[in-house]
Amino acid sequence: MILVTGATGFLGSEVAKQLVLMGNNIRCTRRITSVIPTQLAPFTENIEWVEADLLDIFSLEDALTGVNQVYNCAAWVSLKQADKEPMINTNVTGTGNLVNLCIQNSIRLVHVSSVAAIGDAKPGELINEKHHLDQATEKDGYAISKLESEMEVWRGIAEGLDAVIVNPAIILGANAGTEGSGALFETVRKGLKFYTNGSAGFVDVEDVAKCMIALMKSDIHAERFIISAENHPYKEITSDIAVGFGIKPPATLAKPWMMGLAWRGAALAAAITRKAPLLDKVSAQAATVVKNFDNTKIKKAISIEFKPISTTIAEVCERLKGPNNLAVK
Repeated sequence: MILVTGATGFLGSEVAKQLVLMGNNIRCTRRITSVIPTQLAPFTENIEWVEADLLDIFSLEDALTGVNQVYNCAAWVSLKQADKEPMINTNVTGTGNLVNLCIQNSIRLVHVSSVAAIGDAKPGELINEKHHLDQATEKDGYAISKLESEMEVWRGIAEGLDAVIVNPAIILGANAGTEGSGALFETVRKGLKFYTNGSAGFVDVEDVAKCMIALMKSDIHAERFIISAENHPYKEITSDIAVGFGIKPPATLAKPWMMGLAWRGAALAAAITRKAPLLDKVSAQAATVVKNFDNTKIKKAISIEFKPISTTIAEVCERLKGPNNLAVK
């Protein structure tokens, strides 16, 4: 039996869908408040849904009964400083619980981490799997949570766990809606005027799922893989998104000092409204950083040909335009 954790999420639901389309009957975890994604609704006969939380060892034990493969896609994702400590505790403790049970039951694990857990390269060089995040200087709670979760997997490997780790770049896909990476599309759609000098790696959600499934089927063990199709400046990405919506692309460079004013203004507004800030310091600083990734290792391991990011952007824009296919002017 195959188990997918976090199957109601963006990536987890794609992994579940591809597994079912390959002819598998699978088990997926969900929380009592979670809504089953629309794309998985047609597969009710192929998916056994169980209520389980990685923090609840007893429900997790039940979910793992008879399982020999686990795709761990469950995680709390947030760039908000207010979520830092609880997110770290949740992600690390949950991963540790799953690792322990996989060891006890001889279950193979593909664990989803993030490029946020990988360190920086020297200027002009691509970031690869050998670069390690300096936890002593890292301020991003999400990055720390993913790094420490990886450490739980590595600890498990040292204790006999059969596991592989994937580190996806920014994952794009139409089913993200306006959450996660979809928020960038919605921001541009509403008339974003500014761009930053930063850059990042991007990958289609379908390709991340394909890589995970191929690695699970392989005899590869105790390795981590960056999953990134292409590196692009944020200016280029936001321009392509704007073109997809038929609107003017962002034309004004947001310099670091401007981003500094923006996150401080957001913090003040949040204090007045008592709501979470729309932009915090960590997010503002991340938008100006150049991070380009080397995908050589995963290409050699499974011979994947990545979907062009331009194609993915066009697909997402078409989905977000809605049934009338109208862009926001």
